[in-house]
Amino acid sequence: MSAPVTPPGTESTTARLSRAELLPIGVFIAIAFLLSWLVAMPLWLGDGLASPWFIVVSIAMMSTPAIAAIAVVFFVERPARKAQALGLAVKPVGRFLLYSALSIVVPIALVLVALPVGALLGVYPADFVTFSAFQQTLDDLASSTGSGAIPIPTGALIAIQLATLPLAAFINLIPALGEELGWRGWLLPKLMPLGPIAAIVISGVIWGLWHAPLILLGYNYPDAPGWLGLTAMVGMCIVFGAVFGWLRLRSGSVWPPALAHAAFNGAAGSYLLFAMAGEHIDTTQATVLGWTGWIVPIVFVTVVLATGKFRPWRPQQNAEIASAVAPTPTVT
Repeated sequence: MSAPVTPPGTESTTARLSRAELLPIGVFIAIAFLLSWLVAMPLWLGDGLASPWFIVVSIAMMSTPAIAAIAVVFFVERPARKAQALGLAVKPVGRFLLYSALSIVVPIALVLVALPVGALLGVYPADFVTFSAFQQTLDDLASSTGSGAIPIPTGALIAIQLATLPLAAFINLIPALGEELGWRGWLLPKLMPLGPIAAIVISGVIWGLWHAPLILLGYNYPDAPGWLGLTAMVGMCIVFGAVFGWLRLRSGSVWPPALAHAAFNGAAGSYLLFAMAGEHIDTTQATVLGWTGWIVPIVFVTVVLATGKFRPWRPQQNAEIASAVAPTPTVT
């Protein structure tokens, strides 16, 4: 009698990583965190987020996970297929294109749906009718430049802004790849032997804490104490890291989660378009940065986990399973 076949995605939750598997993960984390603090140090020694170097520093910081992953692959693990170890594959092409398209649509949809959810729960001061905060910004801009009122209706300007959001996925792709090459390209598959939930949580916590050099300066959560801002960032990274991880595993490539990360970053500021003028927005509660913005993604990820879709897509393995469980023909 042959041994029973366990379908992928139903591995035992008692799985552990060996010391040989933990070593490269530890080296990766050490390099990524050390580099992130070194790159951000000019902000800590200078004017913080008000520094004119902030944009340069933040983009440079996004490259540190990629540097760490490449260093581990080339000098610690040294596998035969280094590009594959980093998730740089683009085959099968049809599946790659499908998940690349989803990687643009899904994050933008999750960012936008967080706004009415936050409004319904009373934490996002929304103005979906007159767009008063955005209109005030336009009026202030016209007043400061002396150019007069903008001839295009506010609603049309917002429609244009929304229509151009997918372009951000390509404009921001290279910086986003700097992060995703490390977090989802290399790290997430290394954690998957622990089971999907453990891999989601551990990788999300690591990703969130890596942001500490900027979060503790007030980035993303300017009104929150450092501990609360960092806690909220970790929560957001667990939730959206799961979405990006699903794209990584199902496509077999790091490029879809990199596109998703880029689209997410480009759309995250859209809450300013629909806010009410003069009202304060607490990002620990509202937008995708706050807990109300995590509700829909958590539902989405729960469905993915429940249907067994948070696992690598391996057509050859699936075929082997189907063959193993098929009834053996009886010769008479």
